[in-house]
Amino acid sequence: MGLPVLIIHATGTNRDAEAARACELAGASPHIVHVNQLRAGTRQFSDFAMLVLPGGFSYGDALGAGVRQALDIHVFFHDELTNFIESGKPVLGICNGFQTLVKAGLLPGPTCADRHRDEEAPSTERRAVTLTHNKQNRFECRWVYLAVEQGAKADCLAQVEGLVFCPVAHGEGNFQVSNEKTLRQLESEGLVAFRYVDADGLPAGGRYPLNPNGSAGDIAGICNRAGNVIGLMPHPEDHVVPIQNPLGGNEGLGLSLFRAMIEFASS
Repeated sequence: MGLPVLIIHATGTNRDAEAARACELAGASPHIVHVNQLRAGTRQFSDFAMLVLPGGFSYGDALGAGVRQALDIHVFFHDELTNFIESGKPVLGICNGFQTLVKAGLLPGPTCADRHRDEEAPSTERRAVTLTHNKQNRFECRWVYLAVEQGAKADCLAQVEGLVFCPVAHGEGNFQVSNEKTLRQLESEGLVAFRYVDADGLPAGGRYPLNPNGSAGDIAGICNRAGNVIGLMPHPEDHVVPIQNPLGGNEGLGLSLFRAMIEFASS
């Protein structure tokens, strides 16, 4: 048995099986657990060494992408998840999972500029960063290139091999900040984890479709200050074997991200 990885399933989640496969190929033992099992206490966060919040449309994005699941986390699992994160265990949020972590205030965390967290409930008015509607004002489903940001607090990302080539599939993946000060702080504190780039690794420079949603600073993913919570909008779990590459070849596999995080969790 490999490292036990918790993959949370909620109504509307639809990328949990792909996330589980990626974890398995990376040498871990994934467990897809319904959120109600966690609420009932039949499964617990402490039983696992790593957490993945997969993509999809949790609760149909009825209150906004990731908002309803963020409320679940805040109301039912705040203490458990806080202890999980503070113990140093890694957390990976992909697409809707990234949106959930941001809306729950777990990314980038309460240290970011202008982030005045309301302990009673997540607040969109007080959040310094968010994920909002794509600049093109439509759902985007296309393949993109990602580069790990040098100097990111998430040290495990240094093990990711080259660029990651994988698809995006979202309507609300536009990463925006409350002001320029927040963007500068994200960059200076090493909280930017991934950026959109071209096939040669050069900055997207905001150009569509290299940057598919208009994200500030071409930011595709961020991490917390401790470096153990990572979120990104693209889907690395959808390119873990070469046959999935629409262009052919065996480069740009997202599997290296899962291997890096599982190795970090095992250390």
